[in-house]
Amino acid sequence: MTGPHPAVAATRHAVRSHLADCAPGALVLVACSGGADSLALAAAAAFESRKFPVWIGAVIVDHGLQEGSDLVCREAAEQCRRLGLDPVVTRRVRVSASGGGGPEARARESRYEVFEEVMAECGASSTWLGHTRDDQAEQVLLGLVRGSGTRTLSGIPRRRPPYERPLLDLPRRDTVEACRAQGLTPWADPSNEDQTFLRNRVRRLLRSATEELGPGLPAALARTAALAREDADALDLFTAQARRAMGPWPWPVSAVAGHPTAVRGRLWRSLAAEEGCPEVGSRHVLAVDALVVGWRGQGPVALPGGRWFGRRDGLVGFTDRSGREWAVGGDREGSPDDGPVSSASAAPAEGLDGPATEEK
Repeated sequence: MTGPHPAVAATRHAVRSHLADCAPGALVLVACSGGADSLALAAAAAFESRKFPVWIGAVIVDHGLQEGSDLVCREAAEQCRRLGLDPVVTRRVRVSASGGGGPEARARESRYEVFEEVMAECGASSTWLGHTRDDQAEQVLLGLVRGSGTRTLSGIPRRRPPYERPLLDLPRRDTVEACRAQGLTPWADPSNEDQTFLRNRVRRLLRSATEELGPGLPAALARTAALAREDADALDLFTAQARRAMGPWPWPVSAVAGHPTAVRGRLWRSLAAEEGCPEVGSRHVLAVDALVVGWRGQGPVALPGGRWFGRRDGLVGFTDRSGREWAVGGDREGSPDDGPVSSASAAPAEGLDGPATEEK
């Protein structure tokens, strides 16, 4: 008896461990754009779920950014229904024309808001996303282009509840071939060829480099992501231990200076997040770190959210704008959100990089 096409078998094998981890009676939603990756995931999940006490549904988001997007979503929903997914929920969102991060980031934010809403409405335990090994390779390369550190280079996580990516170890060609073998009709998003987007330029660069260096390049970059994640997780653990030991601020300069640069950078980010400073960038972290390792008598550092961080009497912590008094009760004194930093400003350093991005 002939078995399934190798690509179909690969996608089905990839979802089994994720289904096995689901609680009996759980509902899992597949985020389906109509593209090959998410359609192949939907098909594999629907087939394998027959062996588990798990329900598989779909959530489809129409961003309304392209003409005919409603038809694309309608076709994706119909294919999901034919595969046996239930429920199949389609939502249209309005992507803001302004805001930070560009249209891709704003579309991603809107999409994840829908995922959260639909999971709550349906009682779903998780949402599965169709990222592949090629997406992981692109994410690592994107981080290298941006000069990022280990957390960003660790790429896309396989699991970050309530989101899972069962196909993360498979090449994109498997999802394309799996769709073809099962008679599915994936949608090719024309925006993926728009070279105004950095990610698309990185994708083109990866294709070119793969042709030049060999087909093993995406897998090698994915291995780099796995190694970087192990290192980043270890550094995060060391940082959490250091944070508990440091206690409330202000902190003695001598105690902070004893930690490696990578841990100090994470300490500053952790402390800033605790104090409600939004989107602290590398230049802010480097300027704060210079209060400890590059002290020349500079004044306090302006942080986003109207906070100031300074050094006095051998201690560092949040201060008033003058730097002469410690801040009390989350005092804010009108620093600009993207405010100036002290003279200690430099390019991002390893361990001081910003948060990772995960979406294509």
